[in-house]
Amino acid sequence: MRILGIDPGLRVTGFGVIEKQGTQLSYIASGTVTTPADAELPQRLKTILESVGEIIATYRPDCSAIEKVFVNVNPQSTLLLGQARGAAVCALVSAELAVSEYTALQIKQAVVGHGKARKTQVQEMVKRLLSLPAPPKSDAADALGVAICHAHAFDALNTIQKAAALKPKSGFRIRRGRLIR
Repeated sequence: MRILGIDPGLRVTGFGVIEKQGTQLSYIASGTVTTPADAELPQRLKTILESVGEIIATYRPDCSAIEKVFVNVNPQSTLLLGQARGAAVCALVSAELAVSEYTALQIKQAVVGHGKARKTQVQEMVKRLLSLPAPPKSDAADALGVAICHAHAFDALNTIQKAAALKPKSGFRIRRGRLIR
C-alpha cells in the first residue's frame, strides 16, 4: 500500500510518500510545495491544488492522510491554513483517493511515542523509522509522519471494521489490536 502524507501550509506544504508491506515501511519520496509569498491568496491556493495533483500523478498513492488544522492564537492564520488544507484535500479527493485526517498530537504519538514531541524529535524518528541517511527537512518530515501515522492506524481501523461486520453476539472480541474468538 502506497500512502501520501500531507502537512498543509499556505507558505510551505510538505508531502511524503511511503510504502507499507506487512509491517515494513519504505521511503519513496518527500519534499515541499512552496507558494510565492507575494502572490494573491487564490493563486497560492491554485499552486497547492495543482502541485498536490502532480505529486499524486507522479507517485500514484493508494490512499492519503492529512494533518488536521489546529486553532491558532491568531484566527486569521487559522483561516488561511484551513484554506491551504482545503486546496490539498480537493486535490486528493479529485484523484479519488481516500483521505484520512490526524491531529498533530496523534501524529507525534504514532511517530515518537508521545504527543508533546518537538519537531527535531519527529525528524529524527522519521529518519530512523524509514532508514534514511539524514533527517528530512521539517515540513517533509511532518508529512512523512502523517503517512507513518496512517500506516500504523490502518491495521487498527481494518480490525475494527472486521469486528463491526460480525454479528453482535458471535463471540469475537478485539484484544491487543487483534481479532480473537
